[in-house]
Amino acid sequence: MMIRIFRHYISGVYLGLFVLETVIFFLSMRYGHDVRFLYTDSWYSNEYVYLSSAIFTLVLAFANTGIGLYRRSIGWSDYNLLSRSGVSFFVATLALIIIYYTFPAFTVARSVLVYALAFSFTGMLIIRYIFYKTIKHNKLQKKILVIGSGNKAKKLIGSNDNYLHKGFRVCACVALEPTEINEDGVRIITDAAELVEATDELDIDEIVVALDDRRSKLPMDELLDCKMYGIDVIDLLTFYEREQAIIDLENIYPSWFVFSDGFAGGDFRSLEKRFNDVIASLILLLVSWPFMLIVAIAILMESRFKGPILYRQVRVGEMDKEFEVLKFRSMRTDAEMHGAQMASKNDNRVTKVGTVIRKFRLDELPQIWNVLRGDMSFVGPRPERPHFVDQFDKNIPYYRKRHRVKPGITGWAQLCYPYGDNEYDAMRKLQYDLYYVKNYSLFLDFTIIIHTVEVILWGKGAR
Repeated sequence: MMIRIFRHYISGVYLGLFVLETVIFFLSMRYGHDVRFLYTDSWYSNEYVYLSSAIFTLVLAFANTGIGLYRRSIGWSDYNLLSRSGVSFFVATLALIIIYYTFPAFTVARSVLVYALAFSFTGMLIIRYIFYKTIKHNKLQKKILVIGSGNKAKKLIGSNDNYLHKGFRVCACVALEPTEINEDGVRIITDAAELVEATDELDIDEIVVALDDRRSKLPMDELLDCKMYGIDVIDLLTFYEREQAIIDLENIYPSWFVFSDGFAGGDFRSLEKRFNDVIASLILLLVSWPFMLIVAIAILMESRFKGPILYRQVRVGEMDKEFEVLKFRSMRTDAEMHGAQMASKNDNRVTKVGTVIRKFRLDELPQIWNVLRGDMSFVGPRPERPHFVDQFDKNIPYYRKRHRVKPGITGWAQLCYPYGDNEYDAMRKLQYDLYYVKNYSLFLDFTIIIHTVEVILWGKGAR
């Protein structure tokens, strides 16, 4: 059910949902035109109608993607279909108005656009209702058998409990160690000799090795038989990389970095990424300069023209090279008079203007200059301060591996994990950063940039 595109894993179920809804959007514009001109002659050619339908579809598809409606890690608690859909259609409508105003040749009648939006919204709600009814179907879930029944196996079983669509279901565990499993519907196999028979009986798709003690003896003959029968056998690192888009630190070992695929670099990739960084930054600068001007004026007025607009701070960049990052000042000028400390929830050092610009990530906009200067990339791990880097490096294994690439304004960890203010959060975010470093591609960068819309509009991770 997982498809790997340019090294990044995509949910086949959500990809199918995306394709189905884009078809709905295209047909909505196509037949919205027909309804509008049901009793009169149309002044649009068929070619124009199809072109308008394609533009309409692309804009809505990007808006839905950016707002997180196809994110595989989304759960019921933060789904909010109606509010997300409403925001998505509002953003898409604004984008379409801008396109029509900028390129009058693509304009459609307002009545056609209203029909298209109404049909699209209704069609999407119907598709989503059917989606909810079918995502629990066994055929949409990979059946997993786990070698192991300890803490790691228990963690694996509950790893997607909060997801809207559970991409896999653990059917059985082979107990080669004291069992910690007490889950309904999970069969415990005490004799490894029954492995082949159990995989056939339960129609297992994949076997995952999840032993607490690596020294435990694996049933190699039985695993080889399963492999010969066409059942995939994978380790926990590969499983979590595919299912949760992380590099699990609990199961990593030094030689894995050497022998695993990924972590590719080279001059061409660096040049390619640099070219895209410059283009993306110039476009963002062109779009965001009015907001930057408003933020600068607001900061000056709040401080009564006494405090600085920009905040400069030393951060650790690529290959541990330090640089000075630029941000709009969102805290009091005496915020760190007692030394460096991480921002926390409801931090009383944050100003009133700072609260707003942090929520919508407007304080990050001056970092465009850092990207143009080459200190940062548009997408990458967030740069951390030297004091905290030294602290995390002592207690979190492989922490400095995140510095193998340039830090970014936005990143995979910022998209997938909320704002962190302690060492545990830094460790969790490192797992996403390592996934990005390992599987970097322009496709993954593009995916992160689109999904950053959700971070901005929903205030995810802002503090």
